[in-house]
Amino acid sequence: MEITVTFPGNKLTSAQAGSHTVLTDQSVMSGGDGTAPAPFTLFLTSLASCAGIYVVYFCEKRGIPVSNIKVIQSDERDPETHKVTRITIEIELPADFPDKYRKALLHTVDLCTVKKTMLDPPEFDVKTVTAG
Repeated sequence: MEITVTFPGNKLTSAQAGSHTVLTDQSVMSGGDGTAPAPFTLFLTSLASCAGIYVVYFCEKRGIPVSNIKVIQSDERDPETHKVTRITIEIELPADFPDKYRKALLHTVDLCTVKKTMLDPPEFDVKTVTAG
């Protein structure tokens, strides 16, 4: 997939990914207008959302409603580098969630493509090209 990023003003970015436009911005404290999530927030959100969609797939196959299920993600950061050192994903289940599916649900969420990519990262090739 090709994603094209343009710069509509200040710290706002507009990424065209297929037929979708994804906006990011920086916080006011970081010189942006705070009109959209920061890129790193969006990155972390993709991990939580990926875990969430695996919960949905798992539950759909078993006829389990997801309306009372939440995925709650938090992170810990190194105070000096601000780098994320731990990500915790909690799946909040209702009391009537079948116990026999709890371990299987965790195993399924571990299959999240975003998480698997983070654990085995791709190589990066960053270069400049001349337009035209």
